[in-house]
Amino acid sequence: MNVKPLADRVIIRPLEAETKTSGGIIIPDSAMQKPQKGEVVAAGPGKFDESGKIIALTLKVGDMVLYGKYAGTEVTFDGQEYTIMRESDVFAVI
Repeated sequence: MNVKPLADRVIIRPLEAETKTSGGIIIPDSAMQKPQKGEVVAAGPGKFDESGKIIALTLKVGDMVLYGKYAGTEVTFDGQEYTIMRESDVFAVI
């Protein structure tokens, strides 16, 4: 991918939505929820603090993360869906 995020933004490839519950019930497409897990595929350099120094990101490429249901902006590159968001919108690294 030739896209590089700026400042404290990361690009995340969402994981596929679950199609079955743990009990084996198949979830129809109309009831599937937007995935909240994904893999970081690109990370920006970090943001500048008040003195002009860059504060590096904690996330790195390859991290599996949990993020908010409505966080970020969905975009498509080369037929693949991604979400671009600020590092602060990510809740946890799995």
